[in-house]
Amino acid sequence: MSNTKDILLGSIRNGGSLSLGQQLKLCLMLSYPAILAQLSSVMMQYIDTSMVGHLGAAAGASIGLVSTCLWLFGGFGMAVTSGFSVQVAHRIGANDFEGARSVLRQALVCGLGFSALLALLGMSISSALPYWLGGGEDIAPDAGRYFFIIALFMPAMQLDWMCAAILQASGNMKVPSLLSIGMCVLDVAFNYLFIYVLDMGVTGAALGSGLAEIITGIAMFSFLALKSPELNLRQEKGSFRPTAPVVKKALGISGPMALQNILMRGGYIASTVIVAPLGTIALAANSFAITAESFCYMPGYGIADASTTLVGQSVGAGRKPLAKRFAWITCFLGMGIMGLLAILMFAFAPQMMGLLTPDTDVIGLGARVLRIEAFAEIGYAASIVAYGACVGAGDTRWPSALNFCSMWLVRIVPAIFLTRMYGLVGFWICMAVELSFRGLLFLIHLYRGRWLKNV
Repeated sequence: MSNTKDILLGSIRNGGSLSLGQQLKLCLMLSYPAILAQLSSVMMQYIDTSMVGHLGAAAGASIGLVSTCLWLFGGFGMAVTSGFSVQVAHRIGANDFEGARSVLRQALVCGLGFSALLALLGMSISSALPYWLGGGEDIAPDAGRYFFIIALFMPAMQLDWMCAAILQASGNMKVPSLLSIGMCVLDVAFNYLFIYVLDMGVTGAALGSGLAEIITGIAMFSFLALKSPELNLRQEKGSFRPTAPVVKKALGISGPMALQNILMRGGYIASTVIVAPLGTIALAANSFAITAESFCYMPGYGIADASTTLVGQSVGAGRKPLAKRFAWITCFLGMGIMGLLAILMFAFAPQMMGLLTPDTDVIGLGARVLRIEAFAEIGYAASIVAYGACVGAGDTRWPSALNFCSMWLVRIVPAIFLTRMYGLVGFWICMAVELSFRGLLFLIHLYRGRWLKNV
């Protein structure tokens, strides 16, 4: 199967023709390991939440309180990653493997340097952050310690994300997938040790995740730098010094994504501030329901990774019509898979919540909002995968604007009023409506073709 995938990717780079069946086959071959990688990431989050959730609602709420800020930090790391991984995909698509390795070297320097600064910032605000977000004395100390430890491990996470994204840009989805699954296994072992054997609670969950990230990041880098056929850094000596053209191009891609991250994650933080006054039960139910829902939407992110790779290499090869076809194929694939998973989520919402917490009040409220969200998953899939296709083409300005307008105007503003009237249910109604609307916006953007005009 690997040989078939390499032959089909080679056809993209070398101008060969691909039938619709071959295009679909290539999408599936790149998507399924990326989906497995995303699912392993979800499992890691699920394990953390479940282990901590069984310590009580307050422990789960303490992680939920700062999770949006961790997403904000992670979003900056992913924006930096995309700025370089997209350039790698374009160069590989143009058969410029030496140029791709040059971008890789610069990506490592810039990415690790940026993540070190991000780690220092996170650790410096960790003790005050839970109070800024409206957390009470019952959850704020644990929340602050959890945030401090996760922030400390930001460079390891950045190494993992960057190496995985660049391997995927080369068409290698298998290795990142296998290593991500390995990270999940390590997370289980470390969490059991720190949370239960050493009785460290929320702090132990953070330490377990961090150590798993370090080991996985080192393994990911080792394969990328030493064994990747396309990106092996031993093939020639080269400078790690960032160059103006590569950094400028990276900023052009990452800049709008970073701004979007501030505005979008700011929306998630605003969501936490809106939900926090509802009390510990609502905050825990909100946190656990988001974790449970991730089983439904994370496959979309895996398909989006495949879309970014296929569109990026097609654009690098100068084949815009092929890039557009890959964008639509992956988009419909994501909508189909997430639609099926939404049906399962609706049917088994109480059971999914029951895996995360024994608290019957939290289970009941969480299952109710999950069933509301099930109706939005097809639209959510369209926005996720279409965004991945746009990133592959280097188009991040318009998609960032669409995400921002949808989040703030359709979700946050109405949620301020509906949450006061209907509690957590009102907030999730706003979320479901907004995700459906966002999906429609991205389908229109994909249809108009603006995302390919500046390539």
